[in-house]
Amino acid sequence: MGYIMSRCRQCGINILDKTEICPLCKCVTEQDENGENMYPDIRFRSRNLHLAVRIFLFIAIIVEVLLVYLNQKFFHGVWWSFITGAGFAYIYFVARFVILNDNAGYRSKLLTLTFFGVAYVILIDYVIGYHGWSVNFVLPGGLLFVDTAIVLLMFINRRNWQSYIMLEIFMIILSAIPLLLMKFDIVTETLISGIAFSVSIFVFLGTLIIGDRRARVELKRRFHVR
Repeated sequence: MGYIMSRCRQCGINILDKTEICPLCKCVTEQDENGENMYPDIRFRSRNLHLAVRIFLFIAIIVEVLLVYLNQKFFHGVWWSFITGAGFAYIYFVARFVILNDNAGYRSKLLTLTFFGVAYVILIDYVIGYHGWSVNFVLPGGLLFVDTAIVLLMFINRRNWQSYIMLEIFMIILSAIPLLLMKFDIVTETLISGIAFSVSIFVFLGTLIIGDRRARVELKRRFHVR
């Protein structure tokens, strides 16, 4: 006599109890009385991941203290230990927010990861003497990366493509930042910043035109317009 299990078609695994929601993908499960493969102890794996992250944090702190000491002792005009420290912090942030955090959606993870990645590159540029290549090329490049990811995600998630409209509007606002920085001579290369802003606008307009009624309904729902 087989165990009464719940089966997740999305993940292709059997779960020992009768849960209606798969702990991995959060999809609805179905009952399966003939399954033999039992769902693994996900809590054990989660504990191991948290332990590995804490071990990394402990080792990173020790290494960074040593690097700060070496940087101070053999200082030659560049505080490169700030770069290593920020790198350790970024890796720790990726592990905590992206890998271990199940509450944040993949869209917020994509934006946050890209934002802090660009900020880290700007820090590198500043520490080594600031030549402006980070804000001139990496910043708009990061915006173009997110716009490209949005288009790909809309094709992958075709049934719910209209849910990306608000993210597209947010990207238009973010893409305007490099253009505003030109007024203060912080951004000096206009071409790639203009391309990033134009792509954000075209992605939004394309969604409105191709999406037609569903896109308009989504905008009305988001902005509570009747």
